[in-house]
Parts: sequence; structure tokens; C-alpha cells
Amino acid sequence: MANLIRTATATWQGDLKSGLGTTSTTSGALKDTKISFTTRFENTPGANPEELIAAAEASCFSMALSSNLGKAGFTPTSINTQAILTMAAEGGFHITGLHLDTEAKVTGISAEKFAEVAEATKEGCPVSKLLKPGLQSLTLSAKLVA
Repeated sequence: MANLIRTATATWQGDLKSGLGTTSTTSGALKDTKISFTTRFENTPGANPEELIAAAEASCFSMALSSNLGKAGFTPTSINTQAILTMAAEGGFHITGLHLDTEAKVTGISAEKFAEVAEATKEGCPVSKLLKPGLQSLTLSAKLVA
């Protein structure tokens, strides 16, 4: 398989606190999505880089978990993952941790085997591999649901 190339753009006008910008992806998943100081630090509607990183991690993990379960001989009915990103302000803003909270419905797998596959997935997902060296913690709570 050839290397995959993914592209996103961002524009910004003005200073940090009163400026405004947009971000877009070439796929169209994001199109002129608003970014601003308040969308990043005050939770007003719009996007922010940290939320997009969390979405990337949740998506990557869910897809990788499905793949790894398949390699182990199991087909998931559903996988739902929430990624919770923590960013610290002390000493300059930096992302300190990511916690993955996943629930999956998988017929025929034991809780122990599911936990083993989920933990291996946390370590091997491409986004996890990228982020892990800069994080203080990358944690997982994996639950098998009926």
C-alpha cells in the first residue's frame, strides 16, 4: 500500500485573543470550521486543536480495535470510544494526558481476551504511537457489554 497523505488547512486573522480563523480538511469533513481563542479556551461553539486530537484518537482506537479483534477471530457488533484529553496550563500550555473510555459488544470473546486486545490496541494505534512520547499518561478503560 502506498503512503497515505491527509491534508488540512487553517487560516487566522488578528491577534490571539480577538482574532478569528477557520480550519478545513480536503475531504470536506471540516469546511471553514470556526476556530478562535474562545472556542479553544472558553468552550464557545467551534473547533479547537485539542478536541480534534481527541477525535482523532477515539476514531483511530475504535478502528484499530475492530481490526485487532478481527485478527483474534472476533467480529465486533459495536465499539464506542470517548477520548478525554487533558491540557495543563502551568509551565506553558501542553497536553499531559489522554484517557480512552471504550465499550464494545463482541460475541464469543471473554472479558480477559477483550481486555488484552484493547490494551494492545491502545499501544499500537497510529495516533497513540504519535502522541504517547509527549504524554504523561495514556490510559484506557475497556468494557465489554452484552
